[in-house]
Amino acid sequence: MSNRYVIILAAGKGTRMKSKLYKVLHPVAGKAMVDHVLTQVEKMKPAIVETVIGSGAEKVRDLLGDRTKYALQEEQLGTAHAVLQTEDVLADKEGTTLIVNGDTPLFTAETFEKLFNYHEKQQAAVTILTAHADNPFGYGRMVRGVDGSVSKIVEQKDATDEELKIQEINTGVLCFDNKLLFDNLHNVKNDNAQGEYYLPDLIGMFKKQNKKVSAYQMADLSESMGVNDRVALSHAEKLMQTRINEFHMREGVTIIDPNNTYIDADVKIGSDTVIEPNVKIFGKTVIGSNCLIGSGSRLEKAVIEDNVKIISSTIESAIMHEGSDIGPNSHLRPKAEIGKEVHVGNFCEIKNAKIGDRTKVGHLTYVGDATLGTDINVGCGVVFVNYDGVKKWHSNIGDHSFIGSNSNIVAPVEMSDHSFIAAGSTITNDIPKHAMAIARQRQTNKEDFWDRLPLSKSEDWE
Repeated sequence: MSNRYVIILAAGKGTRMKSKLYKVLHPVAGKAMVDHVLTQVEKMKPAIVETVIGSGAEKVRDLLGDRTKYALQEEQLGTAHAVLQTEDVLADKEGTTLIVNGDTPLFTAETFEKLFNYHEKQQAAVTILTAHADNPFGYGRMVRGVDGSVSKIVEQKDATDEELKIQEINTGVLCFDNKLLFDNLHNVKNDNAQGEYYLPDLIGMFKKQNKKVSAYQMADLSESMGVNDRVALSHAEKLMQTRINEFHMREGVTIIDPNNTYIDADVKIGSDTVIEPNVKIFGKTVIGSNCLIGSGSRLEKAVIEDNVKIISSTIESAIMHEGSDIGPNSHLRPKAEIGKEVHVGNFCEIKNAKIGDRTKVGHLTYVGDATLGTDINVGCGVVFVNYDGVKKWHSNIGDHSFIGSNSNIVAPVEMSDHSFIAAGSTITNDIPKHAMAIARQRQTNKEDFWDRLPLSKSEDWE
């Protein structure tokens, strides 16, 4: 096997996207299109990967970092001109170069590997990646000779009636003998309507030089989808979601309604986890085994350990440890950590707080900027009052404590182990061990208050 190199073309402006966001940075399943391409390329471990950037160059650099080399195409003068920008790095190299567009997020490493292998076996100057299309309208057709050799690529508008019947189409991905590629790039002309230098023009040059031009037909046309507008972006998203969901199901995850389940590309899910309909899982979320992710839940950058139950809740940048449960209709905000076998019930919000093992936060409660120990009972309607308008303050609640319903804990408060807060209290001071804090006015009953009301004699009140 010869040395292998990859050039990713990612310099186009993408005006048809009608967006301020650079085209190849538009996400598909939570990952920028160019990142999808690079991720698949990296699986093959090529000797050099170089990405040609132009509009929005710095944003692409910021995203991809040092995973690739970069070449700047200051003016977008066509694909051959784009490849020429990599000359300083690649021109003197012996080996094979794959050229792929950065707006084709569905290609897989397996397809690229098969193309490389076929090209090297054929010892061709260039190999064109093709596919079968039941409806080839709009695609360039692969015209072959009677012996199966490649004669030419003909575009839709230039094809004869007979050529229009051809169903093998050009995907735009090319594999070159690297030395022949750069020896001929300077000879590409721009005598066309667009005044640009086109990479496929090299095919005609090689034919005239009696160099071998071959073609490899891939199995799945959908992989080759290029994204040029929002309609194509939505189609790519759908295809990627189908691929992702099928992968997880084959790995032992139950997805009840794949058509209404959205899982980003970098999500990891353990076996025997069940995902109900209308669930959305984003970012680098990790979900363990034997979990239930209930309908309507949304998880983003979350860590969910084994045997966790989430019912119709939102988890963002938070951790749920083994055996815990939450919901329905609760919200874990960033830096929330839920311990083992913790119960968080309905309509709770937890932010920048750690809940110790086996603690129960039943319902209608806000816990912010606090550390709760183990085996605590938090009653209904408890509020951790953590913000004074200028600064956030932290409270610590000891193990085996009891917080009565409708209590307010005005931070900072230190509540010792085995201590209590009576229902309806507003706590501003620390509570020692074994003590019960009561912070509410004693009840006073006003006798005959009914008679003082102006409407007390009204029939409506009787």
